[in-house]
Amino acid sequence: MGAVGIVAEYNPFHTGHAWHIAETRRLLGKDRPVVCVMSGSWVQRGECALTDKWTRAALALRGGADLVLELPLPWAVSSAEGFAHGAVSLLKAAGVVDTLSFGSESGQLEALSQVAGGLEGEPYQKALREELDKGYSFADARQRAALKTVGKQAECLRGANDNLAVEYLRAAGDDLNAVAVLRKGVSHDSHTPTEGFASASLVRELAHSGKWAGVEKWTPAGTAEVLQQAGIADMKYVERAILSRLRAMTEADFAALPDGGVGEGLPDRLVRAAKNASALEEFYALAKTRRYAHARIRRLALWAFLGLTAANRPQAPAYLRVLGMNGRGQALLREMKTRAALPILTKSAHVKKLGPEARQLFAMECKATDLYGLCFPEVKPGGLDLTTSPVVFN
Repeated sequence: MGAVGIVAEYNPFHTGHAWHIAETRRLLGKDRPVVCVMSGSWVQRGECALTDKWTRAALALRGGADLVLELPLPWAVSSAEGFAHGAVSLLKAAGVVDTLSFGSESGQLEALSQVAGGLEGEPYQKALREELDKGYSFADARQRAALKTVGKQAECLRGANDNLAVEYLRAAGDDLNAVAVLRKGVSHDSHTPTEGFASASLVRELAHSGKWAGVEKWTPAGTAEVLQQAGIADMKYVERAILSRLRAMTEADFAALPDGGVGEGLPDRLVRAAKNASALEEFYALAKTRRYAHARIRRLALWAFLGLTAANRPQAPAYLRVLGMNGRGQALLREMKTRAALPILTKSAHVKKLGPEARQLFAMECKATDLYGLCFPEVKPGGLDLTTSPVVFN
């Protein structure tokens, strides 16, 4: 019996995440090892993570995970499809994971699987192109196309977790079993706690406001203290740096970003928005359209700041990087050494033995972490990816 894989940002780890891990073990067996693939310094919404990736990995280990692997930057700051593709490919490559567990608003694995299968067919692809040609955003076009070709089951795509779940299932194919854990209480980005749970969005808001009693209420015991000691990152510290980068970019620069040149007039619109915006939120508002939603514009701005282009975005992860482990995770690592389909990085020096694509990817990660260090009240030193060892939790 293999390990269970979970994909998450843990931004930060809260009681809902702990419940998901505990419920996964209740459903699949209390002794099942849990391997988490977790975003690094930057997250899918186009922002800095609340605190550094090693601290977040340590909190995940305290909350029930056994081994935490890093989701490299190009997939961590991608759309739902790219995010899921990168993360699930790592779980497959680990060689020790046979089941994928994910949170779900519906909890209906069969329906989610039917939708995932339907999105692979040519009827859906044709309908998607038609809806995109009408000017809808990708998310809206996807929803409309799926409803036309898959049926009412596709209503699940309206839920943030179910939407990701469908992409996880598409990426997993027949290689991994799956379990859908019914999400408890609060919705994805809700700012109102429900049934004893709060969203990560609310916890981040409380942390940024210094309301640590509230953070402690909605996270496992001791989390607030750990977060305070590690330091809280905030986009406000790099806002002018990002605006500076955006103002210096040409249409050709914007067109070179991942997805930046798709569709009519977007690079020109981004140039004009950058010249007129005096704040990031204003840039997002000026640049977004019916077709190019707020979330996509946020990621484009972050890609620009981090120097990520379509040309240097790999097709797939090139290594398995360990951020943290406990005793059971160490046992999994020993097993992975003979079964993994990708090289395993537990020390930065290991990357020197890898091929050029892996070295380029790791260099990209190092640069992103160095820029992330600017997001704190007291700037963190560069080179942390080269000097920080995986967390060992006993």
